[in-house]
Amino acid sequence: MDAHDTACTLQSLLSPDLTNSRFYYNDNYLEEQTIFNRTKRFQLSSSLDTVGPIDCISYDRNFVYLVESEEYSEEILPSDCSKYKTVNTTSIYRGLPRASTGALNNPGIEISWSPIAECFHCKNSDNYCGFNTTSNSTICCKHENPKDADSPVVKILVSIAASIGGSIFLVLVILLLYKSWKSENEKETQLKIDKFLQDYRTLNPTRYTYSDLKKITGKFKKRLGQGGYGSVFRGKFSNGIPVAVKMLEHSKGKGEEFINEVATIGRIHHFNIVRLLGFCSEGTLRGLIYEFMPNGSLEKFIFSRENESAQRLLSWEKLQNIAIGVARGVEYLHQGCNERILHFDIKPHNILLDHNFRPKISDFGLAKLCSKEQSIVTMTAARGTAGYIAPELFSRNFGEVSYKSDVFSYGMMLLEMVGCRKNIDLTIENQSQIYFPEWVYNKMSQGEELNFEIEEDGDVEVAKKLAIVGLWCIQWNPTERPSMPTVLQMLEGDLQSLEMPPKPFVSSDVEMGTN
Repeated sequence: MDAHDTACTLQSLLSPDLTNSRFYYNDNYLEEQTIFNRTKRFQLSSSLDTVGPIDCISYDRNFVYLVESEEYSEEILPSDCSKYKTVNTTSIYRGLPRASTGALNNPGIEISWSPIAECFHCKNSDNYCGFNTTSNSTICCKHENPKDADSPVVKILVSIAASIGGSIFLVLVILLLYKSWKSENEKETQLKIDKFLQDYRTLNPTRYTYSDLKKITGKFKKRLGQGGYGSVFRGKFSNGIPVAVKMLEHSKGKGEEFINEVATIGRIHHFNIVRLLGFCSEGTLRGLIYEFMPNGSLEKFIFSRENESAQRLLSWEKLQNIAIGVARGVEYLHQGCNERILHFDIKPHNILLDHNFRPKISDFGLAKLCSKEQSIVTMTAARGTAGYIAPELFSRNFGEVSYKSDVFSYGMMLLEMVGCRKNIDLTIENQSQIYFPEWVYNKMSQGEELNFEIEEDGDVEVAKKLAIVGLWCIQWNPTERPSMPTVLQMLEGDLQSLEMPPKPFVSSDVEMGTN
């Protein structure tokens, strides 16, 4: 349609008013353009990316052009140019004639309308909704191409909209858009994981398919445990070697937990760290295969009041050996690798026991790698499990985050091993024992006995030693906590060489408030 035969579309943009109109600008295609005047045409050699001149509003010695607003600058335009107005146009300008190639006779805009609620009367016919400008109302028009009307998708959408109403239909559209966004987000996560695994392919452990995992676990028949991350199943390789398969059903973030686990535990081998034998990443399904630990986690032996026989298995000697084994594992993470590994989730649940009750640290989903020379670690948010998180992870007023944060978690775990109970237990009637670390500190600082169950000579010394080391580890000031090599020296030395630490907390009320 020639500009001389109809009103110039751009001219109507200068004072658009869609108030009370059934139409609206299509935001998906809107672009901000600047209109400017010039006393002469641009020459063909012009390098400016402009559209125009717009013939229908240009005249002798007043040529009107468009340029994208983000590119507009009075400094780069010729001195005889003057800005007139900024308007919203559409991407219809892309690919149309520029100033260097010729004039643009009829620039355009794109507007849309949403007449679904007014078009239900057309749903059972081969018609489609149109708009009558004279009556300012919708009308039913016949399709020029009947095949379009016969489209199953069109018929289904119109039928659904007619039967359930506009509001519910809008909800369905939103759900479909969310599903599409979620799918794209999952694709982005998978691409990130695939790139990591491609870089990792030359190292152990082995990559398995989801079909392999089903065979290894016998279709996930025997569940060993379940947590916020997902579930752990017992399985075995074709050669009969038993394994544990952890399926990350509720992995957080964009696959960070999975990548952390494979990147950290997959590259290290230590007697007190559980070995990662394989992994699976297939679509949104992600699994990790570990060596099987027949005695499960330390948690069930120190917290289960119902299983008295299991508690008796953990003599004070075994508890001391477990404490030493875990300390060696943490020391290796901090000092024995090329990069320092901060676990950030040391707790009884993540300490697995083999057939001889030798401990192995597991679950590296929250781990963070840093240089050995790096004493301070930057953290954007606290990570870990309530009751084991160092205070500096909540507030930098208590100090900087470092490997000493793992020492704090280890100390809290050590005290739970000593008391065979949670450090905070609101079910205990004696108020002074609700926060166990404070109760232990008060007893020992006053020279009173802990009155734990003692079976053999030397058990009292072991109990006091574990308690004192635990109290040193949970000092609120990170600089007052010992390093893991020092912890090992304390555990392997005699009780007489140990000093009582300062009071390791402000008060029980403050400590309980942080958990």
